[in-house]
Amino acid sequence: MLKNILPRGRSRSLTRTHKVAIAGVGTLGAAAVALTAVPASGQTTTSEAAPTAKVAYSTQQIQDVHAGVTGQLAGASQKVAAIEAKQEAAAKKATAEKKAAAEKAAAKRAAKESTSRSAQRTEVKKAAPKSYPNNLDGWIREARAIMKKHGIPGSYEGIHRNIMRESSGNPKAINDWDINAINGIPSKGLLQVIPPTFKAYHVAGTSKNIYDPVANIVAACNYAADKYGTMDNVDSAY
Repeated sequence: MLKNILPRGRSRSLTRTHKVAIAGVGTLGAAAVALTAVPASGQTTTSEAAPTAKVAYSTQQIQDVHAGVTGQLAGASQKVAAIEAKQEAAAKKATAEKKAAAEKAAAKRAAKESTSRSAQRTEVKKAAPKSYPNNLDGWIREARAIMKKHGIPGSYEGIHRNIMRESSGNPKAINDWDINAINGIPSKGLLQVIPPTFKAYHVAGTSKNIYDPVANIVAACNYAADKYGTMDNVDSAY
C-alpha cells in the first residue's frame, strides 16, 4: 500500500473554477432526482392555458363624439356666416348712407351756386343800367324812363312832335332872336328851354348841362306837366 506522500494540513484552497464545477455537479444531481419523480408511464402532464375572453369594442361613443364635433363646426360656420352677412349689410348701409350724404351735399352746393349766380345776375342788372342809342330815338326813350320814375307824363309822340318843331332834333340848337334872347336868356336845346326854367324844373339824376338831350327833355316835360298837364297838350311855343 502506497503511503500518502502529501503532508497533512497542506490541502490547497478551492479555486473559482473548482467552485463552478461543484455547483454544476449539484445541479445535475437535482435534475436526476426530479426525473425519478416522473410517473412510470413516462408522460409529462402540461396544463393548458385558459382560453382568453374576446373583448367587444363599441363605436357608439366615437360616433357620438364625431357627431358632436361636426355639430360644433356647423354651428361655428353658421355664426361666421352670420357675422359676415351682418358686416356686409353694415358695409352696404354705410356705403348707401355715404352716397346719400354726398348727393345731398352736391345738391346743396348746386342750389347755393344757383342762388349765388342768380344774385350775381341781379347785381349785374342793377349795376349795369339799360343803355340807349345816342340818337333822337334813344334820347326820348331814356327821358321817358326817367319821367316814369318821377311820375312825369308825356308820350313818345308828343315829345317827338314838339322837339321837331322847336329844334328839328338838334340838341345844340339856340334861339338868339326872340324876346328871351333880347332879354339875355335865349332858349336852348331840343325843346328850347330857357336857363331859369331848366334850373327850376331840373330833375335829380340827370345832367345839369342844359344842352344834354335827356336832361333837356325831362326838364321841359316837367315844366309842361306843371303848366299844361302834359307835353302832349303843347302845340306851339310854350
